[in-house]
Amino acid sequence: MAGMGKRMRPHTLTTPKPLLPIAGKPIVQRLVEDIAEISHEPITEIGFIIGDFGTEIENDLKEIAANLGAVGKIFHQKEALGTAHAILCAQECLDGHVIVAFADTLFRADFKLDESQDGILWVQKISNPEEFGVVKVNNEFIITDFIEKPKDFVSDLAMIGIYYFKDGETLKNELQYLIDNKIIKGGEYQLPDALKNMTEKGMKFTPGAVLDWLDCGNKNATVRTNQRVLHYNKDKDLVDSSAKIVNSVIIPPCYIGKDAIIENSVVGPHVSLGDNSHIEKSVISNSIIQTNTTIKNGNFDNSMIGNFVDYKSDIKEVSIGDYSAQGK
Repeated sequence: MAGMGKRMRPHTLTTPKPLLPIAGKPIVQRLVEDIAEISHEPITEIGFIIGDFGTEIENDLKEIAANLGAVGKIFHQKEALGTAHAILCAQECLDGHVIVAFADTLFRADFKLDESQDGILWVQKISNPEEFGVVKVNNEFIITDFIEKPKDFVSDLAMIGIYYFKDGETLKNELQYLIDNKIIKGGEYQLPDALKNMTEKGMKFTPGAVLDWLDCGNKNATVRTNQRVLHYNKDKDLVDSSAKIVNSVIIPPCYIGKDAIIENSVVGPHVSLGDNSHIEKSVISNSIIQTNTTIKNGNFDNSMIGNFVDYKSDIKEVSIGDYSAQGK
């Protein structure tokens, strides 16, 4: 979680990307809950590898772990030296069965994790493999190679950024080998180099196919992910009982937070509205609106609006960060 989230600015100027809300929950909270659902074993420890997020956010992360019955631990990556270096920052957690996940990805899966395997890499079949890291498999569906953004077609199975390792100690040793021998690509230590070493030594990794890969890398992708998560939870009551709906139409699925107020408006489908926000005389669809925000005369779709925003205007699509004001 140590990246700066530049592609999500202005929203990540005040909130780390993994803590941005999707249908009322931070991305990272949804991610660890999704992982917990597919695991036969209880999760006992969660290491969060972050930058300088501050004490309050670190406590929030520990609480996310505690709610799953796990101990939350904080580790800092002080330099952007790549994915392998980042994981090694949490080396005290690399023992026994380990799942590694990059916190800008959510997923939907209908399998249970097989902890007897050497390793499992979550993958998604894609139409543009030249833009992703992909895996190559043999006839037995065992991964034989890892290729970053192949120019020529070798596979359409993209790594989505979630990995299971039966032996965390082996992973730790392979990551340390990269550091000790300065095996660097593009100025960074890369996890796929460690994975390749492990397969060459006889470890067998299999792909774990997901039903849906929900990316949160930029504004449009995050809004789409919010849409998909709301769809998957459409049978749940997502409107808080304290919310006030006055002379308005809510087109489900929508998440409406605590003490939100909606007046003379049409909201939905696929809108997430944070706590204490106020919508008046507006038509809003397919958008994420965070907490303590006021919107009047809004008419937009495919949008993200931050916390403590005061918005009074009529624009079709927006991306507004925290503590902004627009209109009269």
